[in-house]
Amino acid sequence: MAESILITGGAGFIGRYVSRALLDRGDHVRVLDSFIEQVHADRGADGLDSEVEVVRGDVRDPDAVARALKGIDKVVHLAAEVGVGQSMYAIDRYVSVNDHGTAVLFQQLIDQPVKRVVVASSMSIYGEGLYRDQDGNLVEDAVRRPRSGPDAPWDPLDAKGRPMVPVPTPEWKRPNLASVYAISKFVQERLTLTVAPTYGMEGVALRLWNVYGAGQALSNPYTGVLAIFAARLQNGQPPMIFEDGLQRRDFVHVEDVANAFLLALDRPQAAGGVYNIGSGVDRTVQDVAADLAGAMGVDLEPEIAGKTRAGDIRHNIPDITKAREELGYRTQHLDFTADLAELAEWVARQQAQDRVTQARNELELRGLVA
Repeated sequence: MAESILITGGAGFIGRYVSRALLDRGDHVRVLDSFIEQVHADRGADGLDSEVEVVRGDVRDPDAVARALKGIDKVVHLAAEVGVGQSMYAIDRYVSVNDHGTAVLFQQLIDQPVKRVVVASSMSIYGEGLYRDQDGNLVEDAVRRPRSGPDAPWDPLDAKGRPMVPVPTPEWKRPNLASVYAISKFVQERLTLTVAPTYGMEGVALRLWNVYGAGQALSNPYTGVLAIFAARLQNGQPPMIFEDGLQRRDFVHVEDVANAFLLALDRPQAAGGVYNIGSGVDRTVQDVAADLAGAMGVDLEPEIAGKTRAGDIRHNIPDITKAREELGYRTQHLDFTADLAELAEWVARQQAQDRVTQARNELELRGLVA
């Protein structure tokens, strides 16, 4: 049966794919979005499906949220400021949009309840992922200490000073909130899972890894790392990588993420659950930068900064077993090389402003790069 779905922040990168997937199966889609310049400077509302009903407004505005909720069956809550580095100096803005905005949403949901709310959480809430030390013990609370010198290891060390090995991180790992962004996403997650059932609704949280695909905001220097690399390469500049480039991440295609949201909206057993959403394959950031340069036909080696950015973590790769077993989640995009070629083809048709140096200068001026 067709339903009416509200997507907060639905004019953004992920929201557009979720909208399309919902429309394809016959649902009515309404989007609440404030169209901020940092995210939407390249396109505004251009590219949104014509069938989508758009409500322009801020998620912190009770009247706008109340209008957007009229007649809605379920909510996908994507509205958020996104960016680990920027969150460390735009603290009030991130906490206001992400946490106060979520609070306003649920305040309005008391009077206009829905069946289910699915919130976009983040892998960042884990901080460092799960590790195994050299004695075979799992370590949940790995913390990186400041490096003692240029030859010191980048990886977290165990109690005996030995480097540890990253292993897939399951949902049961304790959060280790290393940035304002991570704190704000955890609050969004907990508000959803706490308030929704109190008022007869269901809450679900999806902890997303590094999402990529055609349609990312290329001129936003705080967006996904592949979009940032693409903007640099398109402007004849090398991708800029913090640390040594060997930090490992999972890159998941946006169409797989959109499918995960539909599963989270539908599956009865998902109520109250938290799920990791990734591809299940980890790669070094340096390798990904080189692969994207190759796909774009650009002969530029990444610029390795050799410095750490405040709030960053070393390794974090997902265990997606729970999403597979309880949601029926399956990654359809299994050929990363082909996906990069598709991304490169899309980027070639865009115009992107390279604002990465400006963003790095902002961090350095505040002492957030060392």
